[in-house]
Order: sequence, then structure tokens, then C-alpha cells
Amino acid sequence: MSDAGWLVDIAFWACALVAVAMGVLVFVVDSMARATYALAASFVATGGALLLMQQSYLGVVVVLMMVMEMAVMAVYMVMFMGMNPALMPMSMVHSHRAAIGVAVATFLALGSGAVLVPWPERRGAPSPDVTEALGTAIMESHMLVMMAVGPMMVATIIVGVMLSSSRTRYDRMGDDLDQRPVDPPEGRA
Repeated sequence: MSDAGWLVDIAFWACALVAVAMGVLVFVVDSMARATYALAASFVATGGALLLMQQSYLGVVVVLMMVMEMAVMAVYMVMFMGMNPALMPMSMVHSHRAAIGVAVATFLALGSGAVLVPWPERRGAPSPDVTEALGTAIMESHMLVMMAVGPMMVATIIVGVMLSSSRTRYDRMGDDLDQRPVDPPEGRA
């Protein structure tokens, strides 16, 4: 092992512990906003662990995709729920006993599969550029389509929200958001 090898090992296990701890916090914290940010931190730590395993493409994709997903989720959560409900205490776990049972059974099934199933022998040599080979294997000829789908989805969500809400808080209260909302005129709900 090289001189820096043990530093990489320590950093990997630190990322792994942070990922698991933040994943647990998703179910421990008492608000949707805090759970969202705990989940984002868990995915960033997972991406860091992938980067330390020299899986650059997957690590960067996990970090970028999950951070943006959690940011969009938090923005829409606050937009639709308002700031107070997103931060108000609430239980993030439903059907507590059933959830624990399903989680334990899933962990045992996946863990035993990973440990007990015989892994295949490597055939051939790895590609000289593993990152490019992985990107090609995952995306193949669909890269351009996937690059266009992201902005189109965001535009669709924004337009859908704009079309579905006939009134905004500015329609109700004008520029002074501290005043009491005005009753809607006849015919507008």
C-alpha cells in the first residue's frame, strides 16, 4: 500500500459513515426540509466514496444529480407548503413496524445475495479509459437526449405550476405581504 493509500481508506470509511449517518437522520429529524438536506448530504458522501474508488463518472453524476434533485425538491416543497409547514415537526416514518420489517428483510436478501452468489471471473482486460467506457455503457447513444430532457422537465414543471395556480400570494396581498389576505373577487377561487 502506498503512503497515501491509508489516507484514501480513512477518507472512504469517513464518507461511508457520513452517508449512513445522514441516511439515518432522514428518518430521525422532524421536518421535511431537514430530511431533504440530510438526504442530500448522504448522497454527497456516497458520491465522495465513489470518487475515492476512482469511479469518477459515477461519483460526479451521483453528486450533481442528487444535489440538484434535493434542491429542486426543497424549493417546490417550500413553494407548495409554505415555509412553516416544511419546517414544522412531523413524523417522517409511516407504518413504523412494517417499515422496519421490510428494511431488515431487504437488507438480508441483498446482503446474502452479495455474499453468497458466486462472482464471475474477469474476462478480458479493462478499457484504458474506464470512465469513458462506463459512460458509453450507461448512456450509449442517448447522451444528447438525456442532456435535453433535464431542461425540458424543469420547464414543464414550471409551466405546469404557473398554469395550475390562478392566484399567487401577490394577487392576494399585493406588495405588502405582511397584511391580511383579501377575499377573492366573485368568480375567482
